[in-house]
Amino acid sequence: MAAPIDDDDDDALAAEWAAMSDAPQDDSLFGADTGDSGGGGSARVLNQDEIDSLLGFDDGRAGTGDGSGIAAIVNSALVSYERLPMLEVVFDRLVRMMSTSLRNFTSDNVEVSLDNITSIRFGDYLNSIPLPAMLSVFKAEEWDNFGLLTIDSALIYSIVDVLLGGRRGTAAMRIEGRPYTTIERNLVERMVHVVLGDLSAAFDPLSPVTFRFDRLETNPRFAAIARPANAAVLARLRIDMDDRGGRLELLLPYATLEPVREILLQMFMGEKFGRDSIWENHLASELWHTDVSVEAVLEETSSSLREVLEWEVGTRIMLNATPTSMLSVRSGGVAMFHGKMGQRNGYIAIKLENRIQKE
Repeated sequence: MAAPIDDDDDDALAAEWAAMSDAPQDDSLFGADTGDSGGGGSARVLNQDEIDSLLGFDDGRAGTGDGSGIAAIVNSALVSYERLPMLEVVFDRLVRMMSTSLRNFTSDNVEVSLDNITSIRFGDYLNSIPLPAMLSVFKAEEWDNFGLLTIDSALIYSIVDVLLGGRRGTAAMRIEGRPYTTIERNLVERMVHVVLGDLSAAFDPLSPVTFRFDRLETNPRFAAIARPANAAVLARLRIDMDDRGGRLELLLPYATLEPVREILLQMFMGEKFGRDSIWENHLASELWHTDVSVEAVLEETSSSLREVLEWEVGTRIMLNATPTSMLSVRSGGVAMFHGKMGQRNGYIAIKLENRIQKE
């Protein structure tokens, strides 16, 4: 049995439909069906997956869409530079060396680990440094450029605590809101010298370089060693000393690494970009056993084509050479020696007098 329909409800429903039909709709976003079915279109609302696909997002991450313009804009601030395989080998050597040198420096059990190696713009890195921190500026003498070493507050207080005889098993006490004292700066500077010495030793097998400590800053604005838009390589290291420790970040601008870029592009130590020294030595040894034709030229004369065409059997060609004239010894058309013609053991022989020098 059908329920009775109120006239007031009928009027309200009709007014609502009229309002919806009068409201402007964006067919491009809601996918309205504009077929020729009497002029009435059915609207379809996009779900979340379709919106993500439209905007170039995949699983909530930007930049994994299929060439979406929005994804390109989102990723425009990222730095994507060529990979330097040998630089990873250098940082691995640095981690091993620092583990030993920092143990000797602190007389404590120190573990050094490499978190990651990334490319970043210099200005973005300065803005991302968590303060308070100490920034050590150093110079690569042979490359004539600078690098940056950042020590966070946790590592600063841990080093100070260890070097001044703090108890083991207790975390270093942090006192925020005050500048670093002269003692703290001197102790951190000593640790920076140890790290720079290890970094120089890590680069030695590739290219000898001396990293010289320049200055220690606490304000990132005073540690500007490159333009904000310049790209740099950032290596993040973790230093643990029992319950204490912190992070150390090493930043090298690509301009600093440019003198050794070809070496850092190698896939393995000693790579020579296609050259094979074994094959080169074998080829050189075999060349010594190669047969080469040598000809001795007594005299040369020039004749015109008309004269040559008039030659017949019996025609005499006059030369200016004498038995004592110097001959030219050639190989492959290249003059090599001057010599005199003679006779030895019944054979015509040539005695070499001098070598023809090439200009």
